[in-house]
Amino acid sequence: MNRRTALQLLSGVGPLALAPVTGSAAGSRSDWPQWRGPARDGRSTETGLLKSWPRNGPQTVWTTGDLGSGYGSVSLAGDSLYLHGGLSGKSVVHAIDRATGRKKWTTQLGRTLDQDRGPGPRGTPTFENGRLYVLSEDGELACLNAADGKKIWQKNILTGFGGSNAHWLISESPLIEGDLVIVQPGGRDSAIVAIDKNTGQPKWTSQGLSDPAGYASCIAATVGNVRVILTLTAKAGVGVRASDGKPMFRFEEPANRTANCTTPVFHNNRVFFTSAYGTGAQLVELEASGGEIKAKEVYFSRDMMNHHGGVILHEGHIYGFSNAILTCMDFNTGDVKWRDRSVGKGSLTYADGHLYLLGERYTMGLAEASPEAYKEKSRFSIQDLGLPSWSHPVVTQGCLYIRNQATLTCYNILA
Repeated sequence: MNRRTALQLLSGVGPLALAPVTGSAAGSRSDWPQWRGPARDGRSTETGLLKSWPRNGPQTVWTTGDLGSGYGSVSLAGDSLYLHGGLSGKSVVHAIDRATGRKKWTTQLGRTLDQDRGPGPRGTPTFENGRLYVLSEDGELACLNAADGKKIWQKNILTGFGGSNAHWLISESPLIEGDLVIVQPGGRDSAIVAIDKNTGQPKWTSQGLSDPAGYASCIAATVGNVRVILTLTAKAGVGVRASDGKPMFRFEEPANRTANCTTPVFHNNRVFFTSAYGTGAQLVELEASGGEIKAKEVYFSRDMMNHHGGVILHEGHIYGFSNAILTCMDFNTGDVKWRDRSVGKGSLTYADGHLYLLGERYTMGLAEASPEAYKEKSRFSIQDLGLPSWSHPVVTQGCLYIRNQATLTCYNILA
């Protein structure tokens, strides 16, 4: 099936509600308000989940289609899911009812873009305090009312800050830091910028840091008494001060010159950067001094070359795909504990002692998060729609959510 045929077929798929997850068990569970979850670390706080699945996968709650092409994941707050897609030539944001999979509203941000690796948006909406912050593949940054999708403000970060679009299009998910929205235009002295989340007006730019944007999203961390923004640009692993954007450090070693996609991981004053294309991973130790950050390398390793699927820290160990091989390594030393081909190159999420593994060739797997060995519990296949399954899986509210281009499926994974 070619890409065009697959996307045409998807346009006819509607919500198919089979067995809604309702009641206090689902309602008491945590939201997933942004890219990689509440703490931007790919970790769900869910418990009481299935330890294995039937051969054909967990029970389907609903499947909904006509959401538009794209690789972005979903966010969830209260009774709504939010997702970004390319539909009928427009880059659009959808609100979807959590119980039924039916659309509540759709808002257009601007044009959608095509690319040889697939059309449509790549980012995940960010929910915060009743508002939604969304960045399109064309650089349109918008603040929407989450209840009805009405625009509060919108601006283009590329034209506004002198940036240029990345080869495979903007793939960033906006970060909320206090009263600021943090994004990466990749312009001169504007590699990273802060925008007032209420008005859309610029607050600071990263003066002295002019790296083009990569495909990674920012995180925020506190080192001593200094708040810092961390990300992987097109050229380096960097940190800038959150209060004013002043560059604190820059390491070129963990960045390649093709595609830097992986969100950094921060723990105990250390930040882990990784990229593929023959590069590797670098652990950097950070120390606050005089209101600034000092940084030094702890180690560099070629045992973790993560492409797009992200890495997760659990109980002192990093889990992620090093190219196509799922790898477990000690966070503090870089020592490899095990490697396994698993579901092939893909993305992953952690919940309730397990890794939820979505291979780019349409296989969803479940394995123990253990440094002892790779212990797979279950796997099942999702539909081949002609493009890789690159959207990261989401585990929240007792459900597993898989976005596969224009479709979104909710699976009941409560034990």
